[in-house]
Amino acid sequence: MRQQIADALRDEVLAGRLEPGQEFTVKQIAEQYGVSATPVREALVDLCAQGLLDSDQHRGFRVHQYSIDDYRGMVEARMLVVDGIFRRHTPGTAPGEPDLSYGVALVSIRRRGEAAARAARAGDLDVLIGYDIRYWRELGRLVSANDYIADFLHRLRVQAWVFSVPYLRSERDVLGWLWSGHVDLVDAITLGDADAAVALVRAYNAHSLEWADRLEARAR
Repeated sequence: MRQQIADALRDEVLAGRLEPGQEFTVKQIAEQYGVSATPVREALVDLCAQGLLDSDQHRGFRVHQYSIDDYRGMVEARMLVVDGIFRRHTPGTAPGEPDLSYGVALVSIRRRGEAAARAARAGDLDVLIGYDIRYWRELGRLVSANDYIADFLHRLRVQAWVFSVPYLRSERDVLGWLWSGHVDLVDAITLGDADAAVALVRAYNAHSLEWADRLEARAR
């Protein structure tokens, strides 16, 4: 129950239905979902630990409001980590006997990537966010082979989307800012081309930082 409530609230934040700065109490959420206060409180504490909510002893909880500088920090952090992963470990199966589980995982990730890319090209944020988050989480686990790194990157990905959603929903040219290179990246990894994979990720992150610069200029 605790996890289900946490997942549901995270989806509400990602969808923009719970907006940055919006406040609520344990009682309100418990009544909304028709459950007792204990799993709700535990779920909200979990989301605070993930950086999605802030806790106020007297007011309850509120959706965390990330700044443009916060977003830049997220992008720069994932740049350093992902670049290091690809430089340390060339993606793709090792020479010799094929690793069937690795290949099966790549096929699954590619399917998610195809769905994410279609949604990005269509400007469908609701579909894109779900597939994009799952795509990067599975890819991170596969390529890094380190659950701690994968979980760190996953948390950054969710936080970046929480920041981005309100801005993207008000963008007139949203298609120009949605990345759709998911399949190209999987193909580079499948071929064991670390240079191509790094180039794709760097271009994506540069695109994200350019968008942050545009948001900052607009706010002046």
